[in-house]
Amino acid sequence: MERLSGLDASFLYIESPTQPLHVCSILELDTSTVPGGYTFDRLRDELALRIAAIPEFRAKLADSQLNLDYPVWVEDDAFDLDRHLLRIGLPSPGGRRELVEICGHIATAPLERDRPLWEMWVIEGVCDTDPCAGGVLAVMTKIHHAAVDGVSGANLFSQLCTVEPDVPAPEPVAGAGSAGPLQIAAGGLMRFAVRPWQLASVLPTTVATVVKTLGRAWGGTHMAAPFAGPPTRFNASVTADRNVALAQLDLDDIKKVKDRFNVTVNDVVMALCASVLRWFLSDHGELPGRSLVAMVPVSVHEKSDRPGHNQLSGMFCSLETHIGDPADRLRAIARADAAAKNHSSVISPTLLQDWAQLAARAVFGSVFRLVADSPLIGHPVHNLIVSNVPGPQAQLYFLGCEVEAMYPLGPLFHGCGLNVTAMSLNGKLNVGVISCPDLLPDLWRLVDDFDAALEELLECAGATRI
Repeated sequence: MERLSGLDASFLYIESPTQPLHVCSILELDTSTVPGGYTFDRLRDELALRIAAIPEFRAKLADSQLNLDYPVWVEDDAFDLDRHLLRIGLPSPGGRRELVEICGHIATAPLERDRPLWEMWVIEGVCDTDPCAGGVLAVMTKIHHAAVDGVSGANLFSQLCTVEPDVPAPEPVAGAGSAGPLQIAAGGLMRFAVRPWQLASVLPTTVATVVKTLGRAWGGTHMAAPFAGPPTRFNASVTADRNVALAQLDLDDIKKVKDRFNVTVNDVVMALCASVLRWFLSDHGELPGRSLVAMVPVSVHEKSDRPGHNQLSGMFCSLETHIGDPADRLRAIARADAAAKNHSSVISPTLLQDWAQLAARAVFGSVFRLVADSPLIGHPVHNLIVSNVPGPQAQLYFLGCEVEAMYPLGPLFHGCGLNVTAMSLNGKLNVGVISCPDLLPDLWRLVDDFDAALEELLECAGATRI
């Protein structure tokens, strides 16, 4: 068995009917490359072979009433692929609006906890094409955040992909094994008993971090502060419903802007988000006088020796939405991002994981229920989540289908009802945006401006589109 880390388990404990905590992705696929032609049964059989070699897809939660620590992952001896692989047809005309409407409904429903925490929805009828005749196919995946973060989720996805359409499946791999209630409780008791010593080791690191942060704040070299962002329409308690919108941009165009202004790709992505949010809020007469603040998840997989699927930290970044000139805004964002990265570098990469490891399971749910009902919702910790995940710049094949796009979709939290996640893949930047229709009913109005925002930055750079 494998025990969840405190950070992994936190995503279980803070989940609620209005705050489902799975991460999703939408793949657009060309079925004309499938050896022998696409059929749903053939895709199912190929997926079954791949899952036999990926134990994470066969692991489910197990717990004991006597367990003082977090649950464990065990092999699902009754694993049934048909409970996870689902098929649906898209209503005509099968355009992007119809696709994301279906995907919004799929994203709304929580995952069942009596089985491995993932689903895969095969969506046929995209663009009114027949996938069996070499048309377009969409696949939406849902995996609980307790099982993956951005990097580990991308790694799982990569194990379902190949660089050729007809690569044989790897050999089966043994799973997590089994564990009875007494074994789970005994292991939990031992881990619970050492928490005072863990606390003693975490406190000095925490004090050092606070001192360093105060020093940076005094010297003006700190990242944006929590609660510094102004309240907006999407900084409120979310409901159970979700809406989704997608954008795709040429990565070469983004790199032209990057090179002209001597910034990073991530700076340009943040600037694009700032532009579309500035226009959207201005059109509604709601543009704040001070800058919006984004929370940017940071992977610490390469720096952490802690167990668990979630190896995360985070930083707060100013989007400089109060600056009108797009070139000046980009330069200011680059400076703010650099300050945030420098500040983040002096914080222990495992600090969040260590404190999560110490928290009792009842603490997580209680704190987030308090936040959901708190008047502090009007003073958001941050305005939105922005994440940029670099992907492989090569042609990939998903179960034999050519991957044309992959749009990642992150979770929402009470007080933060907007998540923008970008992933670069084979020369394209795929942007997935998810929100709550009660907060942002016209999400497409915001997302459709990504293309215009890139055009504006290209003009500032004196460059033309490819």
